[in-house]
Amino acid sequence: MAEKTFKYVILGGGVSAGYAAREFAKQGVKPGELAIISKEGVAPYERPALSKAYLFPESPARLPGFHVCVGSGGERLLPECVLLILLPMEISFNKRHPQKSEFIIEAQLIVTGIALILNTEIVKADLATKTLVSAAGETFNYHFLIIATGSSVIRLTDFGVQGADAKNIYYLREIDDADKLVEAIQAKKNGKVVIVGGGYIGLELSAVMKLNNLDVNMVYPEPWCMPRLFTAGIAAFYEGYYANKGIKIIKGTVAVGFTADANGEVKEVKLKDGRVLEADIVVVGVGGRPLTTLFKGQVEEEKGGIETDSFFKTSVPHVYAVGDVATFPMKIYNEMRRVEHVDHARKSAEHAVKAIFASTEGKSIEEYDYLPFFYSRSFNLSWQFYGDNVGDTVLFGDNSPTSENPKFGSYWIKDGKVVGAFLESGTPEENKAIAKVARVQPPVESLDLLAKDAEEEDDASQEPDNNTQLGRQFISPTPVVSIPPLPVMSDAVPSTELNQTVLAITELPLGEARVELDADLDDLFA
Repeated sequence: MAEKTFKYVILGGGVSAGYAAREFAKQGVKPGELAIISKEGVAPYERPALSKAYLFPESPARLPGFHVCVGSGGERLLPECVLLILLPMEISFNKRHPQKSEFIIEAQLIVTGIALILNTEIVKADLATKTLVSAAGETFNYHFLIIATGSSVIRLTDFGVQGADAKNIYYLREIDDADKLVEAIQAKKNGKVVIVGGGYIGLELSAVMKLNNLDVNMVYPEPWCMPRLFTAGIAAFYEGYYANKGIKIIKGTVAVGFTADANGEVKEVKLKDGRVLEADIVVVGVGGRPLTTLFKGQVEEEKGGIETDSFFKTSVPHVYAVGDVATFPMKIYNEMRRVEHVDHARKSAEHAVKAIFASTEGKSIEEYDYLPFFYSRSFNLSWQFYGDNVGDTVLFGDNSPTSENPKFGSYWIKDGKVVGAFLESGTPEENKAIAKVARVQPPVESLDLLAKDAEEEDDASQEPDNNTQLGRQFISPTPVVSIPPLPVMSDAVPSTELNQTVLAITELPLGEARVELDADLDDLFA
């Protein structure tokens, strides 16, 4: 097969690839210089939608409604809209998703000059010769490479779990996975679902499965859900809230086997503690692994990822790594870290492209200075976390699972400073405030008094004054930030104008748009 050569190649077709492509366009990439190579059959999209709006029982999200870059408040990068005109090269109709207007297997985008090469798996990468080889034997040459391969899910079959290859056992990573899950939900109406795992995927899928009127069991080995982030106090709220919704939570045990019926479809989940759960559908969400195998022995690695500098340059000239696969210097904490989250995937991709253009133009840009940010939405809940979840904690607000309007948060304090902040059901202004707290790290004079102050504020009134500040007497004032006020327990309703904007973009009914998006346009389908 003939070789194809590009100045820039983005390897991977996920969120990072889309945001990198947008930044390339902003930087003025010339026609024919850039290619995105993806094993998926669709243009880059906002992957977090798959565990939320894509599985809604009514008016679910569908492409092209959540192609990148809607997740950061930007415009979608659509082959038929933003990127506009296609050269008719090997055009093929996408039979699986005809509604997407994705008529591309391989097409050159005239306006931006971006080649979108889909359904193409790279099986060999030679960084010394700057070549990539596909499973079909195609060779792609590049001058600059951005590794944006992301992660793959951890499968129970990897550990030899008995019966883990039965039908109707699912994992969720790509849109094809979500389509299979949609088909199963429709085929097993009012059936029984077992969710294996109590992290992000476990919590979000348990919620959306319940919205589909399925009987849900969630199983995980840890003492509480989301243990990598949540404290026991935070987790108690979500476990109680989910239980009140009818979701059965089984902690402290794991799935050790599955039985199937005569058709090979899963029917039971065997737990280590001896219990057996009936199941029509099983969804496994037990983590992922960064996809770095192609580059083993060719680049320096660190903490499970590809080591980079503050501009996402690897140890190999002209090779950059972004998103899940990059282990980079986290400036705020002065240590190397790898972050698996969509926010970092977006921002690291943009920063790498800016660094590439700056280096070729003899210019410099600021080092990547990332503040860890995590968030999730389920049912009517929406939480955000900023910073580092280390040290002692102080819980404040109304965290009763039975509250009509729960609203609470937590601070993490280490070495006399606030280093992390969590808030459930915060307003955009409050979320910005806790982000600023985590960034500035204001000093705390007394943890005991801070905790006592939080308890007094919780007991004082169900409608605390807007100007009341958690720990205002015990956190030294700074010229930049003050601790945000305790939440006011009111049923804040987004403006009609904002709801109309969200409705127009998501094509969701007004009420569902509020549940999924919390009327926050910047985090659309995130």
